[in-house]
Amino acid sequence: MSNRAPSPLDLVRRHDLSLKRSLGQNLLIDSTHLARIAGAADLETTDTVLEIGPGLGALTHHLAERAGRVVAVELDQRLMPILRAEFADRPHVSFVHGDILELSPPEVIQMVGPDQPGTIPAAAPAAEAYKVVGNLPYYITSAVLRHVLESLPPPTLAVLLVQHEVAQRMVAQCGAMSLLAVSVQFYARPRALHKIPAGAFLPRPKVDSRVVRLDVRAQPAVPDVEPARFFQVVRAGFSQRRKQLRNSLSAGLSCTKEQADRWLTSSGIEPRRRAETVSLQEWGMLTRTVYGTE
Repeated sequence: MSNRAPSPLDLVRRHDLSLKRSLGQNLLIDSTHLARIAGAADLETTDTVLEIGPGLGALTHHLAERAGRVVAVELDQRLMPILRAEFADRPHVSFVHGDILELSPPEVIQMVGPDQPGTIPAAAPAAEAYKVVGNLPYYITSAVLRHVLESLPPPTLAVLLVQHEVAQRMVAQCGAMSLLAVSVQFYARPRALHKIPAGAFLPRPKVDSRVVRLDVRAQPAVPDVEPARFFQVVRAGFSQRRKQLRNSLSAGLSCTKEQADRWLTSSGIEPRRRAETVSLQEWGMLTRTVYGTE
């Protein structure tokens, strides 16, 4: 079989599969966009890639041409024999059947060889560096982002295809921050890359998509706070995002408004501000104040 990536439309026609909207199966069928996604990951022949949701393997072909090793996790059992047959001549490409949200990314990449049965070895070797690439179903985007970025160790880099609006939220700055923006920027430096129109997918989704690159930080943006405590405070702040911080913190942390005022003032944050205006460093200061470490 030729190593040249087949046309995505040829793959769809060849296998005559009905796509499941319940699994968010919107296949990117534009080869130019597929090549650009793979290119955005700056892959070398020494790189290991974890692909999330390979579908029929259109993007997998582009990753396999660039990376030294590709491990792809697919939820739809129907696609597994197709994928393994399609990549039978690519010994550096493996497929694992499962839900990425129920699997540990560092453990998944310990899979070796395409003839593995799709199970994680009982005693996996030491975790290796890896990158993540994937076309994320819209309905699990936030959960997958959190799962991947909180993995130990996390990937060094992730290139993900997400809903255009979600990409904009991920890269937002102070004044337009959201819980998603704080969650992503705490662990990584996100960049919104090229936009992909809905017409480039099969079936056609209702919205456009955008490629996002996440350069994962060597340490969190606020390294001197416990992440669980940090996000408890952040979630409280965004629990009533249209209200002033003194009100949302009071409700989210089950304290009086007077106590919330004291915490905010001690952290140098005006209590009447709203969560969308608070920077990561200010959230860190507030967390240290709330937990008495400042």
